[in-house]
Amino acid sequence: MAQQNANANADLTWGGATNLAATTTDARRSLYLKLFSGELFKGFQRNTIARDLITKRTLKNGRSLQFIFTGRTKSEFHVPGQNIMGNTDGAPPVAEVTIECDDLLISSAFVYELDETLAHYDLRGEISRKIGYSLAENYDRRIFRAVSNAARKASPVSATNFVEPGGTQVRVGTNAQASDAYVPASLIAAFYDAAAALDEKGVSGEGRVAVLSPRQYYELIQDVSTNALINRDETGDSLQTGNGIISIAGIKIYKSMNIPFFGQYGVKYGGTAGATVPGTTDPGNTGSFVSEATVAMDASTTPNGQKTVNEYGAATEFANSCGLIFQKEAVGCVEAIGPQVQVTSGDVSVIYQGDVILGRLAMGAAPLNPAAAVELFAGTATKPSAFA
Repeated sequence: MAQQNANANADLTWGGATNLAATTTDARRSLYLKLFSGELFKGFQRNTIARDLITKRTLKNGRSLQFIFTGRTKSEFHVPGQNIMGNTDGAPPVAEVTIECDDLLISSAFVYELDETLAHYDLRGEISRKIGYSLAENYDRRIFRAVSNAARKASPVSATNFVEPGGTQVRVGTNAQASDAYVPASLIAAFYDAAAALDEKGVSGEGRVAVLSPRQYYELIQDVSTNALINRDETGDSLQTGNGIISIAGIKIYKSMNIPFFGQYGVKYGGTAGATVPGTTDPGNTGSFVSEATVAMDASTTPNGQKTVNEYGAATEFANSCGLIFQKEAVGCVEAIGPQVQVTSGDVSVIYQGDVILGRLAMGAAPLNPAAAVELFAGTATKPSAFA
């Protein structure tokens, strides 16, 4: 037997190469499995927070839901011998707030059965989650816009001599600079001003919350050495993820990318800090997630002829808005169809060799008790006006 040359090179068989083409590393690996990572597909997944922060009711067998609003009454000294037949002024005054359900909101995708069979990851589950995220995001954005609307409105009770308090708007900072929205000291002062206003308007201290943009929140937790806002029992991950700050003036703080913020969602990029731009540097490659969308969010006809019945305002309405503080009575929400996912099956699946995954939501939100809503604004000395 001939002895093999120890210095000879081996003729390798490239198991991952297409048609033995192994001239490059990429070619040698072309047939290997591309492992799926669900994290890559989650994208801009956001936790919704608004649903549990306002007054929510389920709507059945009707187009709208009526909320009864009762104003204050007074006390009187009794006159001996006089009949007690109610207060002489007929108080308390009563008004109603009617909230209608907007048109059905949907998000859908068709999943081809062959693609699903060939895929090595849970294609259907991933699409379902993304549809759910889309509906939940729209849900939060409508509610936060309704809170801004409430902060700019008068009370629904307007009886003579019994006018109830309306919404509140507080400017962040004193120089009408948009960049004040990120200054911890200015934000804290605005919180105490808002808390005092809510107290003065007789709003319950229970359930008061604030929603700020992420950059505002992170500015607050970076300034912990002087503002004494940190819960010392919560550090590390809890602090960084949004649970570190207990409250300011008894107001629990949340962060969200879904609040209206200087005409965008959650953040506004600008150049040099000034009166009209908040001065945040664009990190680049931000996509369109923060862009303010007016279609199907304001009470106007959309391209398909449908409407959002309730008034949510357009992007221009929020040019100086930079945060919300409210109590759960500020906004009412009616749900005819809660966020849910439907999937076709049976004959439809056979005919089209696939399934439609459909997410749907039917809800509406509107101001309920304006006195319980506070809007923070910056970049102007003039309070934002009520929705047109």
